[in-house]
Amino acid sequence: MIRKLIGLFILLGYVALSNPVLAQDKTVDQIVSVVGKNIILKSDIEGMFQQQQAQGITTTGDMKCEILENLLVEKLLLAEAELDTTIIVSDSQLNSSLEQRIQYFISHLGSEKEVEAYFKKSIVELKSDLQEVIKNQQMTQQMQEKIIEKATVTPAEVRAHFKTLPEAEIPLIDAQVEYAQITVLPVITLEEEDRIKATLRDLKHRIESGESGFAPMAVIYSEDVVSARNGGELDYMGRGNLDPAYAVAAFNLKGDKISNVVKSEFGYHIIQAMDRKGEQLKTRHILMKPKVSPDAMKKAFGQIDTIANIIRKGTMKFDEAAIRFSYDKNSRNNGGAVINPETSESKWKMSELDPDVSKVIGKMNINEISKPFQTLDDKQRPVYKVIKLLNKTDAHKANMRDDYVALSNAYLATKKEKTLDSWIREKQSGTYVHIDNSYLNCNFKYKGWMK
Repeated sequence: MIRKLIGLFILLGYVALSNPVLAQDKTVDQIVSVVGKNIILKSDIEGMFQQQQAQGITTTGDMKCEILENLLVEKLLLAEAELDTTIIVSDSQLNSSLEQRIQYFISHLGSEKEVEAYFKKSIVELKSDLQEVIKNQQMTQQMQEKIIEKATVTPAEVRAHFKTLPEAEIPLIDAQVEYAQITVLPVITLEEEDRIKATLRDLKHRIESGESGFAPMAVIYSEDVVSARNGGELDYMGRGNLDPAYAVAAFNLKGDKISNVVKSEFGYHIIQAMDRKGEQLKTRHILMKPKVSPDAMKKAFGQIDTIANIIRKGTMKFDEAAIRFSYDKNSRNNGGAVINPETSESKWKMSELDPDVSKVIGKMNINEISKPFQTLDDKQRPVYKVIKLLNKTDAHKANMRDDYVALSNAYLATKKEKTLDSWIREKQSGTYVHIDNSYLNCNFKYKGWMK
């Protein structure tokens, strides 16, 4: 149910809007249920049903009944959230989510004009329609988090739970690896940096003189491929979401002025502020990245090859060399050990690895050090790496010694689901619920809807 609700939250902001023709059909848009003071429309169910069919989602039961029950749970959470004074959605949270939703539409449909044509309304009208929906969505999410945060597990509970698991229910753990890396970034020449800065200064002059607009220049010249398609536009962001140098320049801009050339970890930019809402700034930029010369790549290869040979000879340990020489700050202070950002652990499924790393590590033995190989870092810059395979486990049934974290997370998810389950059954009895007769034959998981 928790997983279903998460999917519901993602869809909720545009279920009623995703099919304008359906939303305008008065014969379809009828109330099929009321939970507290919140209603569920037939168009909500039909819209989500069409989306799930389009995505190839199937079920062994009645899909429309399952959709209705998910919506009933969402409205039950919303009814409780409206009574809870600790559930608050700030204007900045709401505005940020609205902008994200509009950008989602733009990225899928191509432009603001395409969005307006599809929904048959202006962006301003679309935001107005979405405002209450997104606010309700955020309140519901907060309410669910408040309910399930009470669920916790201890090591003793995990051990006891694991002992009671039937053999068939013990989870299968995918093959995993742990590895460390040393990264060398080729040096960019001053001449190349000067060339990039001069090009950007020329683009700024051409825009300010009226020769061309910022957006067309971004489409043609910017190396930020995603934003370039939208004329260089980025979403509303706070200082903490931006590169520090970019943030300082952007937040100091006045009116529609264009910044001087700004150097960030991603390359060089010129920036224009478009709109500001509190501490959230919407900008557009043109990014250009200095190119690495063949000589610089050759020197970087020589440097990392020398480091790898020093380690293989035993003159220096891998972790010491990583701390001393590696350019990657995320792994450097861990002695080169690479942490999986999704789990905050050092273990990686092979499918989670960067393809270049996966290709190399799949042929390695534990404690082996790879030959240097070229790849891209998280800023999409060419780098050379050597990696050391620290550990490798084949696919296996979970055990407490090797897989405690995975077992603990799985058991915690189960407890959270049971906590939410109990809350739903308790709240059903004390909340007004009415369901249209056309859905009375639904085989709901929670029987308390029918009173």
